[in-house]
Amino acid sequence: MTSIISNLNKVFDSRIRLGIMSVLSVNEGADFNTLKELLEITDGNLASHLKALENIHYIQSRKQFIGRKPNTKYEITELGRNCFKEHLDALEKLMN
Repeated sequence: MTSIISNLNKVFDSRIRLGIMSVLSVNEGADFNTLKELLEITDGNLASHLKALENIHYIQSRKQFIGRKPNTKYEITELGRNCFKEHLDALEKLMN
């Protein structure tokens, strides 16, 4: 018998990763500072969660310069979008 929580994705147990994926799933992308402000977390904390999501190919980063300042923009990948949707579907099923 399958557990009612077996379809939940452990990657999204962290509220920060859940927040990152939520922001990126409804926007074309977001830069580091925008994510930091929206999630109200420190640079180091955000950077570690972004790196973890990048390592499993759920998000991708694009570095650019705006004027003379470096800017890193993050976008959700197709894999990330599918895994996040499956996680949300599992949560919804669990609640029902």
